[in-house]
Parts: sequence; C-alpha cells; structure tokens
Amino acid sequence: MVQLSHHDLLIRGGTVIDGTKAPRFAADVAISAGRIRAIGQLADHTADEIIDAGNRIVAPGFIDSHTHDDQAVLSRADMSFKISQGVTTVVAGNCGISAAPLKPDMDLPMPLDLLDTPPGRRFTTFAAYLDALRETPSAVNVAAMVGHSTLRAVTMDSLDREATPEEIGAMQALLEEALRAGAIGLSTGTFYPPAVKATTEEIIEVGRPLSAHRALYVTHMRDEGDKVMEALEETFRIGRELGVPVVVSHHKVQNTPNFGKSAATLALIGETMKHQCVSLDCYPYNAGSTMIRTDRGMLDGRVMIASSATHPECAGRDLDDIAREWDMAKDEAARRLQPGTAIYFLMDESDVQRILAFDETMIGSDGIPVGERPHPRLWGTFPRVLGHYCRDVGLFPLETAVWKMTGLTAGNFGLHQRGTLKVGHHADVVVFDSDTIRDAATYEAPSQRAEGITAVIVNGIVAWQGGAHSGARSGQVITRTPPTSATSTRRPA
Repeated sequence: MVQLSHHDLLIRGGTVIDGTKAPRFAADVAISAGRIRAIGQLADHTADEIIDAGNRIVAPGFIDSHTHDDQAVLSRADMSFKISQGVTTVVAGNCGISAAPLKPDMDLPMPLDLLDTPPGRRFTTFAAYLDALRETPSAVNVAAMVGHSTLRAVTMDSLDREATPEEIGAMQALLEEALRAGAIGLSTGTFYPPAVKATTEEIIEVGRPLSAHRALYVTHMRDEGDKVMEALEETFRIGRELGVPVVVSHHKVQNTPNFGKSAATLALIGETMKHQCVSLDCYPYNAGSTMIRTDRGMLDGRVMIASSATHPECAGRDLDDIAREWDMAKDEAARRLQPGTAIYFLMDESDVQRILAFDETMIGSDGIPVGERPHPRLWGTFPRVLGHYCRDVGLFPLETAVWKMTGLTAGNFGLHQRGTLKVGHHADVVVFDSDTIRDAATYEAPSQRAEGITAVIVNGIVAWQGGAHSGARSGQVITRTPPTSATSTRRPA
C-alpha cells in the first residue's frame, strides 16, 4: 500500500502519548478522511491544514465514561462544555435514565426529568433516538445505553413496587429493541426512587437480552454508604448471572462514618476482577450532584442548590442558609425546592484520591447539563485530572492519566478503533499543554472553560482551537464491538 504524503490535517512537532500507557515520544500525526494515516517524523509530508503542537502533548480525544448528555447532544449540539476540555466521545444513558424510549405525553419522574426531554422532543424507540443523532450530529461522538428506570417508567403503572412477570417481559422486549438499534448496554440506578423497589432478580431477568448481545451492565449501585460492600456484591452477581461485563459507575464511599472504606471496596473490586469482567469510573471531586433529595443521609453534609424549578433564585445557595431563612428543617426546605438539582459534599478527599489512583479506574464527569449553576465537573473533570491530580498532586504519570481517559475506557466499553493513536484508527485527537492545563470551573463559577487545551479534533475535523469552537458537528454514533473473550478485563500488556 502506497503511503500518501499529503493529508487533510497534520499535527506537527508534538509529543505523542498514544493512550496505551506506553512512554511518550516525539512525532507528527497525519490525518485524512477522518482517520489517522501516519505517525512519525513526517518532515516531507504536507497538509491542507497544519497544527503546530510544539511543546504540547498530542493524545487521543478523551472519552467521558459517565455522562447525562443524552438530550444535550441534540439540544446543545455544540457541546462546548465537553469539547473545551478535550472530550471527543461521551457515554450516555447512565444511572438508569436514558432519552429513549419514552411515551410522548408521559410525566417523567425524578431523576428522568433531569435529561430535559420535553414532550415535543421525545423518542418512542431507541432506534429513533439514534437516528436523530445520525441525522443531526453533535460535536462529539455518542455511545448510548438504555436506562432500566426509563424502561420501568414506560412499562409500569406504579414504580413503587416490584415488576410483574408481564412487565419484566415488556422491559426485555424494549431492551432487545434498543440493543438491536445500537445501544451498548443497560444501566441501572437502584439508588433512585423509580428503581428502589426493583429486586436483584428483576434486574437479572430484564437484562437477559444483554447476554446474547454481549452488552454491558452499568450501574449506579443501590448504596454507596453504609451498605456499599453489599451493593458491590449485588452488582457482581448480576454480571455473573448474565455473563456480561459490569461497570461500577462513579465509585465512591459517602458519609463520614464510611470515610476510608474505599480501601476495602477497591480490594474487593480488584479481587473480583481476577474472576469476571469488572470496570469502574469516578470523578475527581469530593462532592457529587444529583436530584434534590430529602433523605437524611444525603443532607448530613453541606448541600448547595444547583437548580430549582420552584425557586430558581436559590441556585448557588447553601441549603443550610435557605432553611434558616425559611425557618424550617433542611429536609422540609429541600422538599420545597424540588424538583431540581443539588451538589452534596459527602466524600473524603483521601477516598477520592485512592479511587482515582486505583490503576483500573476510568474517568467520567457525571455532569448534569441543566441550569446555570451545574457542578463544576461538567466543565472541568478532565483538565482537573491532568492538572491537579496528575501534575500537582502526583497521583500517577501523565501516560497513566491519559490512558485512564482514553485507551482504558475504549477497551472497557468496546469502542472499536477509538481511544488510542494508531494508524487506521478514527482521528479523535486532543492537543494540550501539560504544564498549564487546569480546570478553571469552580462551585462559585462552574462554567469557566478549562485552560491549556490547544486543539480538539473529532473524526478528523477540528472542533476546538485557540480557545474557541469551530462550529464543527462531526460526531458519530458509536456502537459496541465486544472483545474476543467475554472474561477479558482488557488490561494493557
């Protein structure tokens, strides 16, 4: 095969970190027709467009392993909050909630309504949702799952009970349709009200179609506090019963009595990885964010209101202050603020660092793209890992940090020819300055763009350069390519 020396795009003079954990090396990267065509010393090569990457790192585009961008990829298709931090692919449909399938006129229980899918923009099948993404692409690639809570909501007349055999059969049929359409797996959120009453057996039976498709089971577990160990065991059992890979979403241990328990959870996860395919991700913050809840365990620490449909003026304020002003208990104030989102400071920094440093941990933002005061992780997750935790704290080498958000994630989710810089692979690339990259988003100013990102390329097209969006919408729908071994954990050699 004759190697062409003229290309669409040439990234010249950079230091390549290829997403495999291999040591960095100096090289140019040539791109044509959406693919990487050459990597090496390409002084005699030319291109229609050249990016000077001198003194910069050239890496695979970051893959956000845990998002709630299901509707945002359509309604906010520029996806600036992800492109600006180097993200080229998002995994959507997490925590049991997905943008499809939905009934046109159904009421969406929390947290399904966090996806902001109004009646006029709903999809009754998963195929229709993916078709819309293909017809009107966003700036990022999308790999999507179907949510178990969503299946419950469209199938059951009441969510406050176990599903009947007939309802389980209906959910199985919807899951089968989604998997045939291109869903990469099923997610659950048994922590949330729509799925709290779902038994382990219900989840296993609903998930039966996963086995034949060798698709993923991804879960926001039933408990991340006092019963986190039991929740892990339930998660692993579901994976074993179905014979499919398991992903533990945004792994954490929360509430003061459980601080330090990550040493035990990671030991259990590591041991289980020897026997079945288990993965995990986390976000680099000691505060989480979800719907406004009233259970005492969620209100034990500091709570900041991110959005409120009933009292939008309270966004950005602490619940303690609001409750004091209203002369009522915190749970009563939280109830008055519903529906909405909040930020919960429930984790210990030592646990956050221990989980981040665990070799097999992927990076996911878990950002909720609604409201004017989102958790800063929506805009800052990936630069925060590279700047604060890798460079400043020294949790891991830069090659490891990049692998955690590229090659490791692509392998675990079965995203074929993504996540590594290799000739023939899709040209999803980020160029950044490892000395200056940092997250600028804070809890007080959560939408500040990250610093140190030079350029972001999605399927060979420049989407972000010089601190500005190019306007490109070159994202693709990505489907899953299962590994050759059902038990492989896809660790690098």
